[in-house]
Amino acid sequence: MKETARESLKDKKRIVIKIGSSSLTHPETGDVNLVKIERLIRVISDLRGMGKEVVLVSSGAIAAGRQALGCQKPHTVAEKQAYAAVGQARLMMIYQKLFAEYNQTAAQVLLTKDTMVNDSSRYNAQNTFDELLNLGTIPIVNENDTVSTSEIPYVDSFGDNDRLSAIVAALIGADLLILLSDIDGLYTDDPRENPEAGFISLVPEITPEFLRMGKDTSGSDVGTGGMSAKLAAARIATDSGADMVIANGDQVDVILDIMSGKEKGTLFLAHTNLDFDLMHYLNNEY
Repeated sequence: MKETARESLKDKKRIVIKIGSSSLTHPETGDVNLVKIERLIRVISDLRGMGKEVVLVSSGAIAAGRQALGCQKPHTVAEKQAYAAVGQARLMMIYQKLFAEYNQTAAQVLLTKDTMVNDSSRYNAQNTFDELLNLGTIPIVNENDTVSTSEIPYVDSFGDNDRLSAIVAALIGADLLILLSDIDGLYTDDPRENPEAGFISLVPEITPEFLRMGKDTSGSDVGTGGMSAKLAAARIATDSGADMVIANGDQVDVILDIMSGKEKGTLFLAHTNLDFDLMHYLNNEY
């Protein structure tokens, strides 16, 4: 089943890719890693050349704002929101310029939880995504941190971009979600603390046993989503009918490896839940 499941990824058409702050910044300084972003854009442009529809959920706004302002790591909510206001524009400028070099058009979509829980706003967001993809653009999504920061828990926040990317995947009917992180995939325990932790390549169904393997920690001081957040994202994605892969974003070419059927990362198989309701999740999980 593993080989068949991996092979089927070649045929996925509508793909959401989430990349975290730790994969887009230099670990020494926290500044934006332009080489890594350029490689990511090249890979996504290749996917577009294959006829795939791609939505990118990108972290990094606060890091970009911090770099632009020449400031240290923010500590207060106001600082984070101010850095994000500067960084969202800066990050989008980088994406627009580099995507244009590969003859691709990027579009910015900023979401808040209010957008999703309001029926009219959610419907409009869905239509906007569909039209942007029909036009051949690459929507670049982030939570609107200037009004609802995802760095700390908030009642009006998605909590992290792992969950946000899964919610976007459910909203647009994506058939594959790829989470790029600072870890190779799901292990039986935290491999940073337990060298005996075993790697799990395939998860046919998310059971309570798998959920217990999740950790509420992130290995980076610029990220917010630990393994528990990724497992929560997997539940949303797979229930909505999308396969999901967690992989290490250190080398973004891993996206092409995944799409070619190679055994990279942990693959969570879709098992469409007829009772899945995105609104029910949003109203009960936050």
